[in-house]
Formats: sequence, C-alpha cells, structure tokens
Amino acid sequence: MLRPHRGRSRRALAVTTTLCTVALSGSLLAGQALAVPSGAPAAHPAAATAKAAAKPATAAGDKVVGYFTNWGVYDRNYHVKNIEASGSADKLTHINYAFGNVTGGKCAIGDSYADYDKAYTADQSVDGKADTWDDGALRGNFNQLRKLKKLHPDLKVVWSFGGWTWSGGFGEAAKNPAAFAKSCHDMVEDPRWADVFDGIDIDWEYPNDCGLTCDTSGKDAFANVMKALREEFGKDELVTAAISADASDGGKLDKTDYAAAAQYVDWYNPMTYDYFGAWDDKGPTAPHSPLTAYDGIPKAGFNTTDTTAKLKKLGVPADKLLLGIGFYGRGWQGVTDDKPGGTATGAAPGKYEAGIDDYKVLKERCPATGKVAGTAYAKCGDQWWSYDTPETIAGKMAFKNEQGMGGTFFWELSGDTPDGELIKAIE
Repeated sequence: MLRPHRGRSRRALAVTTTLCTVALSGSLLAGQALAVPSGAPAAHPAAATAKAAAKPATAAGDKVVGYFTNWGVYDRNYHVKNIEASGSADKLTHINYAFGNVTGGKCAIGDSYADYDKAYTADQSVDGKADTWDDGALRGNFNQLRKLKKLHPDLKVVWSFGGWTWSGGFGEAAKNPAAFAKSCHDMVEDPRWADVFDGIDIDWEYPNDCGLTCDTSGKDAFANVMKALREEFGKDELVTAAISADASDGGKLDKTDYAAAAQYVDWYNPMTYDYFGAWDDKGPTAPHSPLTAYDGIPKAGFNTTDTTAKLKKLGVPADKLLLGIGFYGRGWQGVTDDKPGGTATGAAPGKYEAGIDDYKVLKERCPATGKVAGTAYAKCGDQWWSYDTPETIAGKMAFKNEQGMGGTFFWELSGDTPDGELIKAIE
C-alpha cells in the first residue's frame, strides 16, 4: 500500500501540504535471508569510469548525493549553512534540491520565498555575509547554494522536480515531452540562478502507475520524457531520476521501460527505503530499509538486494544505480515484541508526522537494540522503530561496492546529527 514519505511544513502564508516519496519494493526472490554482516568493512570502490558528459566525472562507486528540502528552512530550521557546519559539504559530490513543481505540463517554482527570496543575515549565511535587497540580488536557498559551491568548487547541485505531491503534473508533461523539457531548461537555466544548478532530477511517482494519483501515460512515456530532457539539456548537464524500488513481478518497475530510459540519464536513484511502515497500522513491525530478505519478512523480496537485482536484470547498468539510504526511521506503538514481526496499535509519534522521525532524534530517544537484514531496529517502551546507523551503513557500502553501483544517495540532510554522523559513514 502506498503511503507518503517526504513531508514538509510550509510557512504560515502557504497552504500546508505534504511532499513525500514512497519506495515500495518487491522481489522475484523469496525465502532464506542473504547474510551481510552489518558491521562489515566497506570494500574498495569500483574502478573509475568516464562519464559521457563534459563536466568533471565522478568515479563509479564514489557519488554521494544528498537531498536538501526547501521546506526544511521553516519548522526544521535546517539551512544551507548547516551543510557546511556539519562537515557534510566535504562528503557530498552532489546536492538534490527538492522540489520544483510540475504543473500545466511545465516545470515551475516550488516555493519562491524559500528558493530565492528569503533574506539571510550575516550570522545565518554560509560565508558570513548578509543578503542584500539590491535590485536583481539573489537571496534564499539559491544564493546560499551559490556560496556553498564557491567554498566547494567540485560540488554539483541538481534541481529535483516532482515528488509525491507534485507528481500528478507529469502526465500532462508527457503529452508534449519537448515542450516540457524546454520549460524545465528555461527554469533551471534562468539567468538569475543559472550558475547554481548543474542539471535536473525527475522524481515522478509513478510513471504509468499509481502514487498519490494514478498515471496512464503508457510504458514508453518516461523514456520519452527523459530523452527530451537529455536533448534539451545536452551532454554537459546532469539528467537524473528518482525511481521506484518495487521489484515485484508486475510491479512498478515493470510498468515503465526504465532500461530504455537509462541511456538518457546519468544515474537513477532507486528509492530503497519505506518498504514497510505504520501505514499498516496493526503491523507486523518490519524494518523500512532492509538490505536483504530475512525469515518472517512480511512481503517476500521487499529489500534493496532484490531491487538492485531486478533493475540489473531489466538492463540498467550497475554504475547508473545509486544505493538509497534514509536518514530517518519508521515506527509503531503498542508493540510488545522486541524483534520484528510484532503487532501494533498504530503509528508511533513523530516530531513532524506520526510514524516517522529523524535519525538524530531516534538515536537518543530510542537507541538501537538489534539488527536484522543489514539494518537496525529499536524497542523502547511500547514503541518499535527501524533505521540505519553508521554501522549498518558500512554494511550497505560493502554491498554497493560489490555490486559495482555508481554511489549512494540519501533522504535527507536534515535528518543527520549536527556533526554529520551518518554521512560520514558513507564511502
């Protein structure tokens, strides 16, 4: 069952809405769990391969892509300066800026105030210099990202469009891919902020299938859209996409020709998290981001290993797949069993949304008490949570390297500790 993943709190003048991503995944493989010790040391990255694009290439296995949300500057009080202060900027190769809207068959601004209007004082700014109100001056997250890139010249920023709430616009966009692609290029390359962005990311949930809304654009629509974007952006800009992790027979990965579209993208971000959660309010409890199957898993094959195998079997090159990690946990309450598989009475309370909370909160409030399928779980009182830790991320890095994948991506930066505990575990 589909449930939202990405949530936001909009400023008081805006209508409250939820932008989110669900990555339901399945598998053709069932049965006995595949053993990957959660504390295993990471393998050496795969050998470097050259990118076709003219921009500087990152070796296969080395990409570290973190999402930064524009709504995070409100209730979460997470700003671009936090990326620098936490040390995360030193680890990142790319930032996905989420989200731009998709409406009327075109790319559109998501939140103009947060994106380019919010004024930062000197103490809030990345470089210690306040924003100005001079005519034509850029402010907001875009200006802060510009300043961050000056401190880290190799860092790339990709503007992500869509997400759970705004994916309904892709159906209209698919009717005229060329017009859509031109609108996106005009938006990303707007002279006011053209130097900020290095390409576009498409987060369509889900082409030719159902998410918040259902799409009937056809199996070829996604590839047609990605082809148009590549033609519009050219070889020098990045074109990437977040995609489903539903590897079940006849599931979301079978509804769209991801292999055909792969030739147009620099890489895919399969959303290998949210396999299970408290949308099934009675349980059974299960880790939301298992690396492997395990005895008693509620849905056979809902795990990262099978998602990766499915995409490779479909014909997507391994080095165009990034391993997805969530910097948050999902949980239930009314649980008596310590191990996974227990019953529950509903979603555990979370700071912003029931059933979900940041890693930085959970590591203190409900520390991990066990591990299963390459990830961690925690039982505290009547609550049961699952999330990744530095130790389990190390195990996932070993898997990523063994598979020859192109790197790692995560949702999202504000969930980490102030000193970047999780991102520093990514190799």
